Amino acid sequence: MTTEDNKAIVRRYYEALWNKWDMTLADDLIAADIAFRGSLGLNMQGIKSFKEYMAMVRVAFPDFHNAIEELIAEGDQVVARMSYSGSHRGELYGLAPTGKHVTYSGIAIFRIKGNKIATGWVIGDALGLMKQLGAVHAPGH
Repeated sequence: MTTEDNKAIVRRYYEALWNKWDMTLADDLIAADIAFRGSLGLNMQGIKSFKEYMAMVRVAFPDFHNAIEELIAEGDQVVARMSYSGSHRGELYGLAPTGKHVTYSGIAIFRIKGNKIATGWVIGDALGLMKQLGAVHAPGH
């Protein structure tokens, strides 16, 4: 596979799974034994746990949108610079829905193996997200 092939997998992953919530493609895009760390800080192993994480995010942000700002690929790895947005409509980490529309940024690092995402490590600005939701306040406020 070329780096462009790997980038195409990541683009499809975000567009189909995260932006359209088309879970019928999960098994085509995600390795059964995926090791994944989500932008909200949770670690999971295996596609079942990954799907549960996606369901949690979908409940909290039903209109969640992932925008790829930049993709960089080398070998079997793809790095995506991302921006995320959505309206907080469901519980998140015990925080009741606020109805607030939020945006935050992050970086995702993927390893592609056998035309599927085998590992994903996503670091999102969780502090910025929690500030927007009113769960934490900046010092002095």
